[in-house]
Amino acid sequence: MASRSTRPSVSFGLDRVTTPIGVALLVTDAEGALRALDWEDYEHRMRELLRLHYGAVDLSDRSAPMAMRIALSGYFDGDLSQLSAIAWRIAGTPFQQKVWNALAHIPAGTTMSYGALAAKIDLPNAIRAVGHANGSNPISVVLPCHRLIGADGSLVKYGGGLERKRWLLRHEGVQI
Repeated sequence: MASRSTRPSVSFGLDRVTTPIGVALLVTDAEGALRALDWEDYEHRMRELLRLHYGAVDLSDRSAPMAMRIALSGYFDGDLSQLSAIAWRIAGTPFQQKVWNALAHIPAGTTMSYGALAAKIDLPNAIRAVGHANGSNPISVVLPCHRLIGADGSLVKYGGGLERKRWLLRHEGVQI
């Protein structure tokens, strides 16, 4: 009988940072890279995404790197370019990673439809799959899933709630 191999648990640090739209949860690895950013009122969802991507995860209270905290603060203070200063790593399927990496290239102040993103990654018929991957994005704000909108320009789905999505887009100068 073959033995089942189990992945050892992964240890990450958890920090809480107050922002204009609520308390952000920052999950970082031992090297200081961001592994998850979600909202305190969606902590259960964040923990489930971490479990799906990494297996067993141990979170312990640990301050995120000061440079990350400064960059995030700078973004919320209006310097939208600060998000690019945040080091991040993601785990997920190759397709999810393709979608998430494409999100990082949507400029602040712009939006894109799910269909346009699917076309951009050369999978024009994968609109629903792009939406699903976007919904599984573990690094909210930094990987700007809030910049994806419906084909008709409507705000659709955001893991942190539509009010946060609306705030983030307005903060970035998008007229909605």
